Amino acid sequence: MIDIKLIRENTEAVREAMEKVGAEPGLIDRAKELDERWREKNAEVERMRARLNRESKKVKSAPKDVRQSIIDDLRSLGDKIDSLNAEADSTGSELRDVMLNIPNMPDPDVPVGKGEEENVVLRTEGTFPDFEPGFQPRPHWDICTELGIIDFERGAKISGSRFYVLMRNGAKLQRALISWMIDLHVSQHGYTEVYPPAIVQEKCLYGTGNLPKFAENLYKDAEEDLWLIPTAEVPLTNLHREEILSAEDLPLCYTAYTPCFRREKMKAGTDVRGIKRGHQFDKVELMKYVKPENSNAELEKLLDNAEEVCRRLELPYRITQMCTGDLSFVAAKKYDIEIWAAGCEEWLEVSSCSNFRDFQARRAEIRYRPAPQEKPEYLHTINGSGLALPRVMIAVIENYQQPDGSVTVPDILRPYMGGLEKICET
Repeated sequence: MIDIKLIRENTEAVREAMEKVGAEPGLIDRAKELDERWREKNAEVERMRARLNRESKKVKSAPKDVRQSIIDDLRSLGDKIDSLNAEADSTGSELRDVMLNIPNMPDPDVPVGKGEEENVVLRTEGTFPDFEPGFQPRPHWDICTELGIIDFERGAKISGSRFYVLMRNGAKLQRALISWMIDLHVSQHGYTEVYPPAIVQEKCLYGTGNLPKFAENLYKDAEEDLWLIPTAEVPLTNLHREEILSAEDLPLCYTAYTPCFRREKMKAGTDVRGIKRGHQFDKVELMKYVKPENSNAELEKLLDNAEEVCRRLELPYRITQMCTGDLSFVAAKKYDIEIWAAGCEEWLEVSSCSNFRDFQARRAEIRYRPAPQEKPEYLHTINGSGLALPRVMIAVIENYQQPDGSVTVPDILRPYMGGLEKICET
């Protein structure tokens, strides 16, 4: 969450920022009102406690005939303190609920815009596939069905719509991508590999900002406080929840492969064919804990680490910076990596690389000590996919497809595919 001091001391600036990101009108005014009320009640509690302490000292020296009266007054004062303290706690709880629904403040260099149509394409990289003249590239759902590497019908039979089964070399290709990406980020980029739980407690999702905002998109256990993760960002961020880290240990860089679970609620008319949108998917995640003064530079490094996957797979991609109206609830600054899919003829988002500043750290109580004996401060968190599997699979299959219906395996993946050079019909 944002710092309440920003609302106290720079109300208009915060209100203007919230308008840029399309926040619910009135949240800032409501937070300011509750904060003032909470502070007034706490101040009154402290004044009454000071009075209680002063009056308590008079009991022993008071004449016997008035001592009971003083004790009765003190008891009454104590009851008033308890009542007022309960009111302060209630107001503080209400304030926290409001603060949890206020989005992050955008960085000053984020382009101002109302929605995705005003995002800025910064650059396009790579070479588009050069197919034979007269050959019309096909979408992955046709290619994979003919090759027998994805079974959509059995996926739906097992779990319902927008589920699928990877078969034979389809399953092997996904496993190869996961293993290679993890190896790349660990051996070349210096990340520490983590295999975290895919089920977390509710407070973990509050810590990352998924709750309460996105509750309807999450899967929850019906009986216990357990939630399926929408991304490995959740357990990776909560690795150091409620901890104080040392400055010399930063940055901490983690990578993890996990399955991810989200309730995909699509608008009418949205193209949901193939595997680009599903309730369950696999992803390799990148996560950093950094010093505040280094966070934007570390975001650029993380973006480059994620881009390296595209470069080594020799896939065309582009980098888009999100405008204020299309930032996520938690991001202060965000870049999307989009890979070109030749069969679908569209750009597919495979990573969102975000600087959350201290937004998540405040919610999850993650701090660091700048120097020995110094007061702990909130650090910054940075996150991005490195990359999301279903859409990378789509790009590989569609950009490496051949006129005979086969798919050439990218050179970088062949050692992970047992030397396989081409996926053919079985």
